[in-house]
Amino acid sequence: MKILITGGSSGLGEAITRRLAQGAGNVVYFTYNSSADKAEKFTADCPNAIAIKCDFKNADDVGSLKEQLATLDIDVLINNAYTGEAIKTYFHKIPSEDFLSGFSQNLIPTIIITQAAINLFRKKKSGKIITVLTSFLVNTPPTGSSVYIANKAYLEQLTKVWATENIKYNITSNSVSPSFMLTDLTKDVDERVIEQMKQDHPLKKLLTTQEAAESVYFLANATSQINGLNIVINSGANIK
Repeated sequence: MKILITGGSSGLGEAITRRLAQGAGNVVYFTYNSSADKAEKFTADCPNAIAIKCDFKNADDVGSLKEQLATLDIDVLINNAYTGEAIKTYFHKIPSEDFLSGFSQNLIPTIIITQAAINLFRKKKSGKIITVLTSFLVNTPPTGSSVYIANKAYLEQLTKVWATENIKYNITSNSVSPSFMLTDLTKDVDERVIEQMKQDHPLKKLLTTQEAAESVYFLANATSQINGLNIVINSGANIK
C-alpha cells in the first residue's frame, strides 16, 4: 500500500508515519517543511518512508506535490499538516487577517492535494482519504482556539462531501478527532492549563500521539464499508 501523509515528520504526523511504516509492504511518503533533520533521521530509521519537502505556505511547493501524486500512485491520503498554533488568544483580539492566512495556508493546500488525490483514486476505482480533525469540535472549545477550530470545522464538512460524492468509486473519506496532545503545535500552552486538562480528563492523563496513530492505522486498513466516520479520541468525554 502506498500512502501519503502531509506533515509527517513531527508530532502526531511522525507517530502516524512510523506506525504505517511498520506495515508489511507499505511505502509511506511524508511531507516536511522545517524539520529537515528529523526527516533525514526518519528515512534512515525507516527505509520504506520517503520524505518530500513541501511548505504549505509556498504555492509552488503545493503545486509540485500535486503534480507528483500521479507518479506516486498512492492508495491512501492522510491530511494531517497544519501551519500555525492551536491556541492563540481571545477571538476579539485576533486580527481578521489571521483567519484569512489560516485559510490560505491550511485549507487551500489541503483542498488542492485532496482534489488531485480524488482524481487519481477515481481512475483507479479505489482510494482512502483520512483527515485529522480535533475533539475540540465536540468539546467546549478551549479559549484562544478560534482560528484552529474554524479551519478544522471547515475540513470536517469537506470530509463528509468527499465521503458521499466518491463512495461509488470505492473511495472512502474518514477522519479522526484526537483530544489535546503534547506536540510542537501545543508547546506554547501554559503548563497550568495543561495540568487542568489532565485533571479534567477521564483517565487523568493526556492522549499520546502513538495512541492517536493507532486509529489512523485502523482506517488505512479498514474495509470500504467504513465511510464518513469520525473517530473521536477522548475517552468518551463527549458521547453523542
